[in-house]
This record gives sequence, C-alpha cells and structure tokens, in this order.
Amino acid sequence: MSTIFDKIISREIPAEIVYEDDLSLAFKDINPQAPVHLLIIPKQHIATINDITEDNREIVGHLYWVAAKIAAQYDFAKDGYRVVMNCNEDGGQSVYHIHLHLLAGITMGWPPFANNRPKQV
Repeated sequence: MSTIFDKIISREIPAEIVYEDDLSLAFKDINPQAPVHLLIIPKQHIATINDITEDNREIVGHLYWVAAKIAAQYDFAKDGYRVVMNCNEDGGQSVYHIHLHLLAGITMGWPPFANNRPKQV
C-alpha cells in the first residue's frame, strides 16, 4: 500500500525536508500543531507500531536518534520537545506509515498544550 509518505520519499509529492539519511527522512508537517512540528519517517514502509518486527525494530531507535539530532541542530534540545508516535485510528494515526511527530517551540503541559507559552524558534 502506497501512502503520502511513500510518495514524499520517492519525490512524487514535494515536502519541506529538513533531514535525510539512508534510513529516514524528516520534513515539516503541513498542519503544524506547534511552532516546530516535524515528521520523521523511515524510508522502509512499516504501517503501524504493531507491524514492527524483530528484523526492523532498530529503525525506531534510529528515528528517535534523528529527533535528538534535529533538536540539537536547531537549538531546542535544551529547552525541550515532545516526540509522539500514534498507532491506529483510536490512537490518532492518520497515515499508515510509522512516523514520529517532533514538536517544539512552546511549553507543553499535560494534557498536551494545556500550558502553551509561545517561544521564539
């Protein structure tokens, strides 16, 4: 099954890419929920968290490593950020290709965004 993310990886659909390596791609979300809202995806298609296998489990660690690398590169690592991966419809997943949401640039409380204080990014 081809998703919008597969089409971004193959460059059939444009995206504002901020990071790429052999295993992953990070780009700006077109519907940002924070001043910084990036999506970090594996180039290998894995539909949901439930589809991660022993053979491809390292990719999830790689995605988190990319998130930390981007946070340091764009200088919001020290202030903090949120990384979220949704699973299936009730979990809020809308594209069936695993991906991390990297959110930063505001103070995040619980429930999410309860204590929003916009920051400069």
